[in-house]
Amino acid sequence: MTGAPRVLVKEKIGDSGVQLLRDAGFDVEIGADWEDGQLEGRIGEFDAILIRSATKLDAGLIERADRLRAVGRAGVGVDNVDVGAATKRGIVVANAPQSNVITAAEHTMALLLALARNVPQAHASLTGGAWERSKFSGVELYEKTLGILGFGRIGQLVAQRARAFGMRIVAFDLYVAEDRFRELGVERASTSDELYAAADFVTIHLPKTPETENWLNADAFSKMKDGVRVLNVARGALLVDEDLKAAIDSGKVAGAALDVFHEEPITDHPLFGYPNVIVTPHLGASTAEATDRAGYQAAEQVVAALTGGVVTSAVNVPAVRPEDLEELGPFLPLSDALGRIAAALAHDGSIDAVAVEYLGRIAQRDTRLLTVQVLKGILRGHTEETVNDVNAPALAAERGIEVTETNRAHARDFMDLVRVTVNSRGRASRVVGTIFGRRHRPHLLEAWGSRFNVQLEPHVAVFRYRDQPGMLGRVGTELGNAGVNVVSAAVGLRPEDGDGAPEPSGEAVMVVTTGSPVPPQVVDAIVGGDGFFDGRAVTL
Repeated sequence: MTGAPRVLVKEKIGDSGVQLLRDAGFDVEIGADWEDGQLEGRIGEFDAILIRSATKLDAGLIERADRLRAVGRAGVGVDNVDVGAATKRGIVVANAPQSNVITAAEHTMALLLALARNVPQAHASLTGGAWERSKFSGVELYEKTLGILGFGRIGQLVAQRARAFGMRIVAFDLYVAEDRFRELGVERASTSDELYAAADFVTIHLPKTPETENWLNADAFSKMKDGVRVLNVARGALLVDEDLKAAIDSGKVAGAALDVFHEEPITDHPLFGYPNVIVTPHLGASTAEATDRAGYQAAEQVVAALTGGVVTSAVNVPAVRPEDLEELGPFLPLSDALGRIAAALAHDGSIDAVAVEYLGRIAQRDTRLLTVQVLKGILRGHTEETVNDVNAPALAAERGIEVTETNRAHARDFMDLVRVTVNSRGRASRVVGTIFGRRHRPHLLEAWGSRFNVQLEPHVAVFRYRDQPGMLGRVGTELGNAGVNVVSAAVGLRPEDGDGAPEPSGEAVMVVTTGSPVPPQVVDAIVGGDGFFDGRAVTL
């Protein structure tokens, strides 16, 4: 290949992004007006492509991209790119994850103010020919309490802006360290119920996961203050529309502001006619600056990928030498699983610090990628954006989670060990694992202070209980009644000092792997039985 790298800007992005590519010496072609099928015929001509959301780069299209080395997505997600197919062909895929966070935070503040002062309703009334000052009297933000559910990038920006209005801020996010709350002058709610009891306004900024879907439901509304006002500028699926409607009808909720909905576009919604409900058509990321910023950030990543620079928002690039990756590869799934389990077993579910130890032969390798896998397991499903090999450390740092890594050349009893310790408000919880056999099966060796040896499966449940006969049978019975099949089980006694001393403490820990997820209500039923102290279930 000779000449300047060729870059296709397939969709309209800001002029600054296009100019950046040209300033880098690339041959840039704009393909926003291409006809259907033209991309399929010409994608093989380009070294990089910039897209937004309309262009779908599936495996078939990527297969035709013989020269392609980089894909830049001018936006937050990469759902329209087959990342796996790109990775197999050595194509860097990068997005612009921070492009719209300021815009989303500002739109939240716009809706917060409009909700407090009835701005849209007053505007419609006045332009409709009525002067109704008393009808639209509002409330001040000053000295009111704003409850923020989800304290990632957007939640933190909202908090900073709301504090300027003299608001008290209470936030709930178990995956943000205590120090980060203190730095921002925000009170940390231990539970969402604690936030509901304090907040005059509630805004939600959680990622959409199976755990967070329908988070704001009838039960949540019932625990809020009378006259609370609710905002959703995150995801429509986080809120149950029917339950919000009922809460407004009853007077429990005084008003709501919605920018997102379960189905979009939508023009007919049960709440659209309500005088105390403000709605906007998913404008959270819709500003000229955000659009320009997304294009510019995506262009920066393409420039880095084509010039040998650091691609800071790549979603598929491990920064490890090939020889280390070959040796460490079998430990990647184990490290992810240990992070996931450690987070699930952490005291009160919160995360302040993570310590990862590598013992044995792997300690002589560059283990940074394994630590990244641990962080991915811990953070997955708890951040606004998808956690990947590149952004996991930055996301942990952003949340004030301290991460340490230790390597020791010798491991007792095993050739290699990975230890993950999660610190939660001064209390530590450790899990230990290794791999076995030619197929490198991941095994859990320690959890909640007890030692055993069980091969990990996709679904795991851990129980702590009084060491007495019949406990394993009781767990099996409850799982069987719920239609959950047990794959394997292991039991270990808890020593008195928590570090392998021979004297038992009278407590035991049971690890059960199952063929399907263990529902939370089943875990609660088991833990509610006599002799059980705690229980957690996790899907790896």
